[in-house]
Amino acid sequence: MPVVWSDSCRLHDPGGEIWIGVRTEGTEVAARVDAVRDSLLRNGARIVEAESHPDESLLRVHDDSLLSYLASAWEEWSAAGLPEDPGQDRVVPYVFAHVSLTSGRPPHIPAATWAKPGYFAYDTMTLVGPGTWEAARAAVDVALTAVNLVLDGEPTAYGCCRPPGHHAAHACYGGSCYLNNAAVAAAELVERIGGPVAVLDIDAHHGNGTQELFYDRADVVVGSVHVDPGAGWFPHFLGFADETGAGAGEGGNVNIPRRGAGCDADSERLSISSALPRRDRGMSCARPGVASSAKRDVFGSPCGLHPGLTRPAAWISLLDGPKAAARAAAQAAPSAS
Repeated sequence: MPVVWSDSCRLHDPGGEIWIGVRTEGTEVAARVDAVRDSLLRNGARIVEAESHPDESLLRVHDDSLLSYLASAWEEWSAAGLPEDPGQDRVVPYVFAHVSLTSGRPPHIPAATWAKPGYFAYDTMTLVGPGTWEAARAAVDVALTAVNLVLDGEPTAYGCCRPPGHHAAHACYGGSCYLNNAAVAAAELVERIGGPVAVLDIDAHHGNGTQELFYDRADVVVGSVHVDPGAGWFPHFLGFADETGAGAGEGGNVNIPRRGAGCDADSERLSISSALPRRDRGMSCARPGVASSAKRDVFGSPCGLHPGLTRPAAWISLLDGPKAAARAAAQAAPSAS
């Protein structure tokens, strides 16, 4: 199975996380993707270098203002002297553009460099530094290259990339995610094969960004198996079972929140199968990190297996085609997003 890779994905160094006002050690670090890549190589994976792609694919899911901000955020922060005074070596928000501030009206993008992060970010955990934009952009190229490989005839392809993307929405970032690489890939599939496409997200945390990007669309359906946000898990405000889509997308969003710390393989497989909201047998489906050209074409977001999904084979067995490399990658990847 070809594994798409870009060394640029290693450039992002979060430099830590600001959790409840305290700087803690960063968790979404390059060592995570290195572990996945090493496991894939040990299992005979064939590395394919990612190809660059224009912003056209990105703009199908993200607002241009978010792209422009992320591309310039670190340079602007550094030019403003903020790493020296007050000594903040990463871009971090301190005030947020809450919807109630403007009674629902769109807020203005602030002029102050130190205020801009709070317009685009929704948490203090997702820091921007030198290399963040380059890595996030490279992750999108990895995802799109995997799509190209599948549409060109490869049975399966694995997009090995970071930072992850499933928490990033149309015009905001958070949850260690900056650009929603899986959503970009899903939208690209719709554009090129006409859809419909399904995204299956298996991670400790609900993929709120992917959900909201396709919530009212009929051509992309989303299923997610994750730890219940009602048990105190990020993203806290979303990821509940009653979120089923809206408008043309009604019934096309399925969330399966789980509270258990472990379960048998059969129940895992049942949960994951149930998370696929099928509308017809010809639907393309997305699963973590893998694209396939079988009847159910697949592409999925970066994932980390949480304690309630202790057996990677439970979801890998749903895939057609080669499994060994993907299984090794799943077992190697800790959860941070």
